Amino acid sequence: MNSLGRLFRISIYGESHGSQLGVLIDGCPAGLAITEDDFVKDIMRRKSGAKGTTPRKEEDSPILLSGVFNGYSTGAPIMIAFQNKNTRSSDYANLFTFPRPGHADFTGKMKYGGFNDYRGGGHFSGRLTLALVAAGVVAKKIIKSVNIEAKLIEAGGQKNIDKAIDYAIENNDSIGGIVECRAENISVGLGEPFFDSVESVLSHAVFAIPAIKGIEFGVGFKAASMFGSQHNDALIDISGKTHTNHAGGVNGGISNGNPLIFRVAVKPTSSIAKPQNTINLKSGNTESLKIEGRHDACIALRMPVVIEAVTAIVLTDFMMLEQKLDRIIPHD
Repeated sequence: MNSLGRLFRISIYGESHGSQLGVLIDGCPAGLAITEDDFVKDIMRRKSGAKGTTPRKEEDSPILLSGVFNGYSTGAPIMIAFQNKNTRSSDYANLFTFPRPGHADFTGKMKYGGFNDYRGGGHFSGRLTLALVAAGVVAKKIIKSVNIEAKLIEAGGQKNIDKAIDYAIENNDSIGGIVECRAENISVGLGEPFFDSVESVLSHAVFAIPAIKGIEFGVGFKAASMFGSQHNDALIDISGKTHTNHAGGVNGGISNGNPLIFRVAVKPTSSIAKPQNTINLKSGNTESLKIEGRHDACIALRMPVVIEAVTAIVLTDFMMLEQKLDRIIPHD
C-alpha cells in the first residue's frame, strides 16, 4: 500500500497536481530536535533547475502540521506537508485518452477504472519522492552515527554525464542512469531473515521509488562469473571487518559490519518531446503522441538524495527493532 516500516513507519499521500502532498511519520522518538530548516539541504538536492531537469519549480517548503512542538518531536505522529503551486494541468489533458508509453497512465487508468488523478502522473509521479526525502531527513537525524551517501556514477550508459545529458536534450529524448549508495558505521546484526533481510526490505523500499528498474548489492551480478575463492570476503578481525567487500556489507540477509554498498538502475523518463506511438483508448487505434509539459531529460540526476532517504528510513526501522539507537535526551 502507501506505508512502509514496522516501528519507524511512514505513509505518503498526495498527487503531482493536487493541492498538496506529504508524509506521516509514526515511531519517531520524543525529544528529537526538528525545525523546517533541517529539511532545506536535502530538499535543495532534489530540486529541479539544473541542466537536464524539469523547468517546473516549486517552493517545496515543509509544513510541520503535527508531532513537533517548540522545536522537538513529541512522540506523536509527525505530519509534513508540501503545497503544489506551480502546476500546468492542461499539459496533461490528452493523456487520459492517449497514455504515455512506459508510464503508469495506462495501468493506473485500468486499475482504478479511470477515477485516478492523471494530471502530472498523479500519485505515480516522481514528485512524491519529495515526501520520501522529508521522511529521510528525520530518519537521518535519528541514526546520526550512520553515514549515508549516494551519487550518480553513470548516465545514458556513459561515465561522462554532462555529455550524455547534452545528447539527450539535443535529440528531444531522455536517459537513465546508475546511482551508487554507500552506508557506513552500521552495526552487525541488522536484518530479519528469511523475508525481512536487509536486501529484501531495502529493495522493497527502493522499488517504491518511481523509475527504479534494478538493484544490486556489492559486486552484484558480477558475482555470477566469479569463483568462490574470489568472491568470499576474508574476515580480518573480530568486529567483522573483511579484506574485501564483495557482499556489500550483508551476509545471509544480515548486516556484517562492513559498509552497505548497492547500486540502482534508473530508467529514462517516459515523457519526451520526440513523437511516439500510443493507443487512442477511445477508438482503439494507434496514433502519434506529442507530449507537452515540463519534464526531466535525466531524472537520475535528482535520485541520489531519494536513495539516501529510503536507505535511512529502512536502517532506522531495523535499528529500532534491534534496539541499537542511542537514547535521545529531551530538552530541559
